[in-house]
Amino acid sequence: QAQLVESGGDLVQPGGSLRLSCAGSGFSLDYYTIGWFRQAPGKEREGVSCINMNYGVTYVADSVKDRFTISRDTAKNTAYLQMNNLKPEDTAVYYCAAAVAVSSVQAMCNVGDPAYRWGQGTRVTVSS
Repeated sequence: QAQLVESGGDLVQPGGSLRLSCAGSGFSLDYYTIGWFRQAPGKEREGVSCINMNYGVTYVADSVKDRFTISRDTAKNTAYLQMNNLKPEDTAVYYCAAAVAVSSVQAMCNVGDPAYRWGQGTRVTVSS
């Protein structure tokens, strides 16, 4: 069964780092754009960062720029979100999503279309 599998969420202290992984299982991510989204309790889902798996073009939201980096390993069929200097406000469930036909990586992050292929989510808690 084709699905996205996220991993890497954890409880971390403020200032710490985590790397989230989004692996394609049962299908190739080569021609997809992968996006990381997060949803905190009581808040709307927010697009964090997106990457075109074929060309490596990336977009990072202003709210996490300089702290978060998105990357890909096509050999491992996986996209990553490296999160540094984590803050309590980064606490959320992080989801990855895959889409084929998007106009740009920024557009994917801005829309968060339910029609994307979504993973099950991984929880990140930043707390001392």
